[in-house]
Amino acid sequence: MIRVLVADDHPIVRQGIKGMIAGNADMQVAAEASDGFAVLEQVAAKPVDVVLLDVSMPGPGFAEVVRGILERCPGQPILVLSVHPEREQAVRALRLGAAGFLSKDCAPEDLADAIRRVAEGRRYVSQELAELLATIVGGGQAPHHALSDRELQVLRLMASGRSAKQIAAELSLSPKTVSTFRTRILGKLGLQTTAEAIRYALLHGLAE
Repeated sequence: MIRVLVADDHPIVRQGIKGMIAGNADMQVAAEASDGFAVLEQVAAKPVDVVLLDVSMPGPGFAEVVRGILERCPGQPILVLSVHPEREQAVRALRLGAAGFLSKDCAPEDLADAIRRVAEGRRYVSQELAELLATIVGGGQAPHHALSDRELQVLRLMASGRSAKQIAAELSLSPKTVSTFRTRILGKLGLQTTAEAIRYALLHGLAE
């Protein structure tokens, strides 16, 4: 029986994922979490075969959560789920040590197949992502690939129309910290204003 930890901050999404997993006789939901802190606590307290991890959750940044999982449980299979285009998050997730990446609009059978593969110690990526990875040779990538996970998260929220105060509340940060992230984002993207950053994010499909 494959034991799965389902980590997503949206209750309805978690219920949907749990329902898809329940339809398979060889796997079960052993635990669930709604933020990054809970993920790390659950992993340390209750061994599972696969961590099904959402990219954007409250608490620690995505990279910090992945590293924290692997520090507590070296070799832990992590299957990342995202609503964002694969090209924007998949390479980052795999480089951090995740075993697979899947879009949330996948079919139930694809999710089950991915869980089985990473539980067996293999990697899972879609055909589209495999083709993308084959074309990446380490250069010529868009500037936003240089952003940290938290910077990318802030940029997405900026592009979605959130104010600095709203972003701070959503990410449990101070407005001053959000302002610092904004400055770093503009510098890395070679831009001057928030409006330019928002246009850049929309152009590259980075909005939440």
